[in-house]
Amino acid sequence: MPISRLLGALCAASMLTAPAFAQDYPERAITMVVPFSAGGPTDTVARLVAERMSADLGQQITVENIGGAGGTLGAGNVAKAEADGYTLLLHHIGMATAETLYRNLAYETLDAFDYVGLVTEVPMVVTARKDFEPSDFPAFVTYVKANADKLTMANAGIGAASHLCGMLLMQALEAPLVTVPYKGTGPAMTDLLGGQVDIMCDQTTNTAQQIKAGTIKAYAVTSPERLALFPDLPTAKEAGVDTMQFGIWHGIYTPRGTPAEINQRLSQSLQKALADEGVVTAMAELGTTPVPADSATPEALKAKLESEIARWKPVIEAAGVYAD
Repeated sequence: MPISRLLGALCAASMLTAPAFAQDYPERAITMVVPFSAGGPTDTVARLVAERMSADLGQQITVENIGGAGGTLGAGNVAKAEADGYTLLLHHIGMATAETLYRNLAYETLDAFDYVGLVTEVPMVVTARKDFEPSDFPAFVTYVKANADKLTMANAGIGAASHLCGMLLMQALEAPLVTVPYKGTGPAMTDLLGGQVDIMCDQTTNTAQQIKAGTIKAYAVTSPERLALFPDLPTAKEAGVDTMQFGIWHGIYTPRGTPAEINQRLSQSLQKALADEGVVTAMAELGTTPVPADSATPEALKAKLESEIARWKPVIEAAGVYAD
């Protein structure tokens, strides 16, 4: 057979097999990597979504927690994984901030991953130990500004949601608090509950139960509007702290080179999961909501990641605190 005909036949075969591969997907279990510890707020979101996506895909999605290095260890593992749709990454806003926080990042964020879609955007809550003196958020602002050098703020480590929220809070109030980093959300919350630290800013998925139980004090949420879960809790913007309006968004990624048909199949499954009544109810109890279907797409997640990298770069550089 002439070379030209042979090459043509090979190209035609590859065009036929790629879609067929995608149509057969998935044929075995899928691993969803969460780059943080089990039981944390991102892990909670991942397990909710993985369960419903498993039912739709007909194959089990197993959540694997690979914590460490502010989420970059797990993300790095996924970046190096086979691009066949059987290794996913569910990561939060740290996917964007790591690009600046880590000056020697082991992967190029915008070149190492493909996209499935956004999942949810979780509001943050400014909280304190239950016997903290201020009675409301305006009083909190005044008190913190006057006593910044005497107060401690917990976070779950550099790059964690609580660390990012804390940076914004300190910048907004022009109050350089003494920060106390922990190895995870659990230990940080334990010390806040025990009164060993004064303040912590974290996701509603991690703070809602403690706020309801009255074991910590809540002052404000970072969402644009008050939350149905805590209707009496004001937004930071209501108190004039406009720069505290943000949330911790989550997205699902695949290694770069994953067939587009597979990413689309995963996106369709994600959209079905986020429309599931059980997921909507469970997320409402955590103070958040699933994103709409048009945000649970590869295109929407790519645009979000790019814009958030640009947003956080000057914030991190102004703080001058890096992870390496």
